[in-house]
Amino acid sequence: MNILCVITARGGSKGIPGKNIKMLGDKPLIAYSVIAASRSKLITHTIVSTDDPEIAAVAQKYGAEVPFIRPKELAQDATPHLPVMQHAIEFMEKKLGIIFDYAVIFQPTSPFKLTEDIDETLKVLIDSKADSAVSLVKADSHEHPIKMKKLEGAKVIPYCIPEPEGVGRQGLSPAYRRSSAVYAMRRDLLMKDGRLFGESIVGHIVPEDRSIDIDTPLDWIKAEYMLSELQKKGYTW
Repeated sequence: MNILCVITARGGSKGIPGKNIKMLGDKPLIAYSVIAASRSKLITHTIVSTDDPEIAAVAQKYGAEVPFIRPKELAQDATPHLPVMQHAIEFMEKKLGIIFDYAVIFQPTSPFKLTEDIDETLKVLIDSKADSAVSLVKADSHEHPIKMKKLEGAKVIPYCIPEPEGVGRQGLSPAYRRSSAVYAMRRDLLMKDGRLFGESIVGHIVPEDRSIDIDTPLDWIKAEYMLSELQKKGYTW
């Protein structure tokens, strides 16, 4: 089975300049995803897709393959993942002379993924024959969908689920959000159907202490704290 992991690392971050190669602990942010991919027992090929030669050089220093510099038209602020993945798969299939079975997306902004997160997400996808799989993390009680509201003028109304009066957090059924660590999907879903998730989506739960999607300077501070705590528990990347 051929499984391609694409680490998507566009340059030009505005919230945190140079984010993908900024040092988090003793290594640049992108290195965490490169190392995690190399430890997977199921991923057969890993590449970095970037438009930035500096990101490419740093990724290569940590053992990543960077077979191309991503075209500028696929590296805009609003460019979605679908065409980026289609470009990467088409390039690598032509280069290697193979057809992939599955594809995996890693975003460097979620650095603390482990082998078990990656391979268990892939296993549930393969075993279920679903279209795609995502890593999930349990939502905090204040993020629970029952707590979400919207405004119509000044009137507060439920965003999607009515909130019964007097329900405490202990009475809430578990809710999950995507952790951003691992996205996996059938190759044909991307290349033939032109979709990223499809109709049938399965998930694998990962712990909150390793779940973050770094977007803002405050997120970066949180990631530094999380890394320190994870290292105390013996985690290494």
